[in-house]
Amino acid sequence: MKATIYTIEKSVKSDIDPLVKSYQKMALPYGKIELVSIFNKAVAKAQQGDAKEARASYSQAFEPYLKGVCIALDVEGEMVDSYDFAALLTQHAQINFFIAGAHGFEKEFLNRYQKVISLSRLTYAHQIAKVVLVEQIYRGLTINGGHPYHK
Repeated sequence: MKATIYTIEKSVKSDIDPLVKSYQKMALPYGKIELVSIFNKAVAKAQQGDAKEARASYSQAFEPYLKGVCIALDVEGEMVDSYDFAALLTQHAQINFFIAGAHGFEKEFLNRYQKVISLSRLTYAHQIAKVVLVEQIYRGLTINGGHPYHK
């Protein structure tokens, strides 16, 4: 199983990076978790404008990666528990997850995803959302693999 997480964010070192890397390493017996940060000049410029312009730039940046099974993370998405999330992971050999920038997704663009889920009704900083998602992917893989981590 391979999960790729695409985020709209600047690539910067964070105190959370070692935690993310540890979950990636622990997941290796079950699958691979890859992280791709997207932040180009168009996104940087659009984020200085209004929210609509920023959301459009996120859609344009994500467009080339919308292949296969794609799941968007959005505060308005479906709430799932860890078992439902684990079931998603068993249905596909590769899943792409998308975390938009600070202004979220264009509503029309969300229709292009196979599923839209929410980690919480709270809004998280990218680094926090990313570590929660990576942990949930690891948790789902261990649930599916019968490992006691979830207990």
